[in-house]
Amino acid sequence: MLTHAFTLDVEDYFHVSGFADRIPRHTWDQYPSRVVPGTHRALALCERHSIRGTCFVLGWVARRFPQLVRDIAAAGHEVGCHSEWHRLVYDLSPDDFRRDLIASRDILEQILGFPVTAYRAPSFSITRWSTWALPILAEEGFTLDASIFPVRHDRYGMPGSPATPYAFITPHGTIREFPGSTVSVAGRAVPVGGGGYLRLYPTGVTERLLAWIEQSGRPFMVYVHPWEFDPQQPRMIGSWKSRFRHYVGLHTTERKLDRLVRRFRFDTMTAALDAWEQRQGPLPVLPFDPSQRSSAELAAAR
Repeated sequence: MLTHAFTLDVEDYFHVSGFADRIPRHTWDQYPSRVVPGTHRALALCERHSIRGTCFVLGWVARRFPQLVRDIAAAGHEVGCHSEWHRLVYDLSPDDFRRDLIASRDILEQILGFPVTAYRAPSFSITRWSTWALPILAEEGFTLDASIFPVRHDRYGMPGSPATPYAFITPHGTIREFPGSTVSVAGRAVPVGGGGYLRLYPTGVTERLLAWIEQSGRPFMVYVHPWEFDPQQPRMIGSWKSRFRHYVGLHTTERKLDRLVRRFRFDTMTAALDAWEQRQGPLPVLPFDPSQRSSAELAAAR
């Protein structure tokens, strides 16, 4: 049986990118935080089923709730970095990205006392416009990334990129990439296994699609957020699309996950990749294109 990756993006309900145009970051402290109980509900699910996962923690959360970070690590989970301010990578300059990355990494390492080497960009925002972030990650000591989704989407995605784990060789070291999970339906990459897709699809559909991935011989990744365990969270003002994506099926998250973790074998992202490499051999290498520029740089150039 393959080992798959269980992941949790530790952020609050008011941090999501879909509401960023309505909720300025300088106002975040004005909102009642619910990230601690939401995270503990996710950790309790993992404990019930004796599984470990990778928790990508927002630096903003770590600074305010350091005990939560310690609780995650004490429960045996891998702690990764999810940025400091939940800003989309392709909207940043490389210098701004590096500063944000270092700030979030440093607070996590200060709390934990050991290196943090796994990263996930907010909203999977390493795209063809922001692959320049990969050598920065490597230079700052990261060896594992989970920021690329091989789909077409209005906010993220790298269509045509591999659906199976692979590696980037950058000038500063190797980055192992665990892409968002997809199945091919009529030639189109259909996302499955996390976030709104998990909450929107019927449980049986998600289970069958993930089983297809497993039967094809490749590992998949499930990803959720603490606010997805919290149907009673405050309702935010936003576009109809953002509200639908955020609130659809919140009451189903825990039940659906409970079924999936009974059916499939899960572990941390690092453990899933290690098991995959032991089974298949070294990850295939994807050429790194250093010519890509951020949207911030392109705008400045105009």
